[in-house]
Amino acid sequence: MSATMIKEFKLPDLGEGLTESEIVAWKVAVGDTVALNQIIAEVETAKAVVELPSPFAGVVAALHEQPGTVVEVGKPIVSFEVEGDDGGTAAGGAGAAAGSDAGAPAKREPNLVGYGAVLESSGRPARRARNFAAPAVPAAAAAPAPVTAPAAAPAPVIEPVAAVAAPPLLSERPRSTPPVRKLAKDLGVDLAAVTGTGEHGLITRDDVRNFVGGGDLPVAPQDLAGVAPQSAADGERETRTPIKGVRKHTAAAMVSSAFTAPHVTEFLTVDVTPTMELLAKLKASRAFAGYKLTPLTLVSKAVLIALRNHPTLNSRWDEASQEIVQYNYVNLGIAAATPRGLTVPNIKDAHRMSLLELSTALTALTDTARAGKTAPSELSGGTISITNIGVFGIDAGTPILNPGEAAILALGAVRKMPWEYQDEVALRQVMTLSLSFDHRLVDGEQGSRFLQDLGAMLSDPGMVLAMV
Repeated sequence: MSATMIKEFKLPDLGEGLTESEIVAWKVAVGDTVALNQIIAEVETAKAVVELPSPFAGVVAALHEQPGTVVEVGKPIVSFEVEGDDGGTAAGGAGAAAGSDAGAPAKREPNLVGYGAVLESSGRPARRARNFAAPAVPAAAAAPAPVTAPAAAPAPVIEPVAAVAAPPLLSERPRSTPPVRKLAKDLGVDLAAVTGTGEHGLITRDDVRNFVGGGDLPVAPQDLAGVAPQSAADGERETRTPIKGVRKHTAAAMVSSAFTAPHVTEFLTVDVTPTMELLAKLKASRAFAGYKLTPLTLVSKAVLIALRNHPTLNSRWDEASQEIVQYNYVNLGIAAATPRGLTVPNIKDAHRMSLLELSTALTALTDTARAGKTAPSELSGGTISITNIGVFGIDAGTPILNPGEAAILALGAVRKMPWEYQDEVALRQVMTLSLSFDHRLVDGEQGSRFLQDLGAMLSDPGMVLAMV
């Protein structure tokens, strides 16, 4: 005989010891029936937006947190009404231990994907394959005492969570993110009237702006930073936005890097006309048909080649062991501006890739980052990074190192300029390279020679033959 019980799901550590996450959106509502490992929410960690699968199969009894709320790891976020054996609980519960034979194996508690398989009555693992992994939840935290039904009632009485109101059904709440809802509120837009053009009907900033002004609504600089402007007529002279999520993590990492590693930045302006001509030929060739090729693609390949002769730029300073760690592989980081802030996902083992493979990896990386779907694993383990500030029309800068890396290269805009060419002045395509490096690891000579080799390849791609 079985009875229903209430199970609480506590927010797990989603990787690398993160202490909190923000509830971005619920994918279920109170009363919904969910399956094991069904996606129930999107949460934003300090590094990325992650889909959260259900650890139980049952009915959603309560949602304890509203979208936009920052929740500490270990705090209950949702309760489920699940079927359980009468007089006992799942593995780890006191009732199960007392009510079962001493030699009988305990039934396993349902867990998140990656926490362990769950056995159904058929004896087969009931889990759906997903690319999601998380550290194990302690049994004491994952299996709270069950709430059983009174004798006269076939179902348990669900106590409401104090001071927490259950959110409306998903069908009643337009799908959008907290920054978009803030923008809509400031512009007086009812999101229920807006059609979302994002993934799965997600309402984006552009959808809100287009609804107001047919796409011609001016965008204020504050809005681009995720802060909606306030007019003087509103009676408020400033707007405050909580520092959290990706922006909070990025700020802490950049401050730590700036005040830990002694930065040096060198600049080199290069005539990249031959590289741009090569790019045009590759785009027109049948071998590269369907591939997205950009100046970043060719510069990335040149960086990977130059590192072979200058491995010190692909290393890190290990303060704890007082050692310099030189990598024999390259995880190439690419800085990406997303609606939630700057992220630097990296391409694993980029040094092994052909130009075609690198092009595919770069396209996938940027598309995933813009969609806010970058996994935490893709944001760690980088060895050297590139940031393309040229897409914003900027010529040069002093990029801050990604923590744990020895160098970062900033690509400036490609501009047509008068330039010395074959002892004459000609209109050429020119780019400025800005290389920042950790002076503890990289001497001025080493940084200069790396930059010089990189410039030589971009000004004359045929030089690659002399370097490989």
